[in-house]
Amino acid sequence: MKLTALAAHTPEAVRAALAARGWGEQPAWLAATGVQPLLVLLDDISDAQREALVRWSAKAGADVLTGDGWALVGGTASRLAPLARADRVPAGLEGLSGEVARFLAGYAEPPRVWPIAGAEIALDRPALIGILNLTPDSFSDGGRFTTLERAIAHAETLKADGCQLIDVGGESTRPGAAPVSVADELGRVIPVVEQLVRRGLGPLSVDTRKSEVARAAIAAGAAVVNDVSAGVFDPELLRVAAQAGVGMVLMHMRGTPDTMDGLATYRHVAAEVAGELRVAAERAHAAGVAQERIVLDPGFGFAKTPEQNFRLLDELAAVVGLGYPVAVGPSRKRFLGQATGRPVDDRDRATAVACALAWERGARLFRVHDVALAREALTVASATTSPT
Repeated sequence: MKLTALAAHTPEAVRAALAARGWGEQPAWLAATGVQPLLVLLDDISDAQREALVRWSAKAGADVLTGDGWALVGGTASRLAPLARADRVPAGLEGLSGEVARFLAGYAEPPRVWPIAGAEIALDRPALIGILNLTPDSFSDGGRFTTLERAIAHAETLKADGCQLIDVGGESTRPGAAPVSVADELGRVIPVVEQLVRRGLGPLSVDTRKSEVARAAIAAGAAVVNDVSAGVFDPELLRVAAQAGVGMVLMHMRGTPDTMDGLATYRHVAAEVAGELRVAAERAHAAGVAQERIVLDPGFGFAKTPEQNFRLLDELAAVVGLGYPVAVGPSRKRFLGQATGRPVDDRDRATAVACALAWERGARLFRVHDVALAREALTVASATTSPT
């Protein structure tokens, strides 16, 4: 008898083992995802549901830890599956089936494309979003691209380096940044969006919290709205995005750039960020934004300490488990500088590593300053998850 340990962090190991033993591609993948270990945390459950979970786990061979109003359930996807089926859910757990079904569906069939206005972005490989800051005071590259000529030249570089989307922003959201007037933001953003569209450098995203800027940028040709406030700062922005049928990025942040550092208080950062992003997605749905057009961003560096950022990166599954494509923006952030000791203009290697780690944890879109370096790291990372 010969024993071989298989990697437990990915279904690829089981798929490859089965394929090598004659299984077909689809049966091997279904079986591999079925035996993949999963952990889910259920909050706000009743005492009766908690007791029913304990009884079910003893029969199903799953692990359950419980407390007052919560349960942590661990088991393979196939063990959890009966909880998601109305015809098989154990007595007393009927109220959990919808939520478990949503989670398992997203796990088994994650989004493959992100439809935006006039195009789709494939998510079966890393999608890079190039940053084009038109601000004089951004934390990393403020003042470098404030003229039209320089902005266009940098957009051409981002595109040549392999980005799938260029994110154009006219207001700094660094910690402590002062707000910018609508008129100033429009004056920075719209001429650049118009020229980039004219030169075929799209698709483009507009990075704004303001509905007036979003509306004008969409009219000029933007295909995505990226709102760091997730529609909290200006709720009308969500309705603008819904009516235009653009892609919508909802980022997690508490407060405003001026106040967010004082709001980084969490008991369990990943679970709380995921919960607040769930509310943001529901708010966008209520405003008319189609589910398939929504991308969630955990907001690295926004209302989070360096330690919380790293914990969130490692536990990104909490956000991925909501079932939406996940974008991350760790580029040149302070938490990378604290870990490496590098100044802000020398953090692109650390950014590339953070992006690779995020890919392994389920992120599919990566907002970066240095597209070429991140693309190389992500090419290597994604090669490990491609069947051979």
